[in-house]
Amino acid sequence: MSIVEKIDTRGMSCPQPVLMTKNAIEEHPEGLDILVDNNTAKNNITRFLKNLGYNLEYKQESKDILIEARK
Repeated sequence: MSIVEKIDTRGMSCPQPVLMTKNAIEEHPEGLDILVDNNTAKNNITRFLKNLGYNLEYKQESKDILIEARK
């Protein structure tokens, strides 16, 4: 079982969450968990990762959303 990198983009406004995701996915192309706290970041990260061919799942964590991206 591989360990998946988790990044926390809560409190950040775009484009910072997408840039953090881009940098992290370059280091961990097998997958990534991204914690977001707003729909704009969720939508932009979703679009970015889908364009790269990742499968995404979303989990509600209190007021936040966890995006699980896997190849």
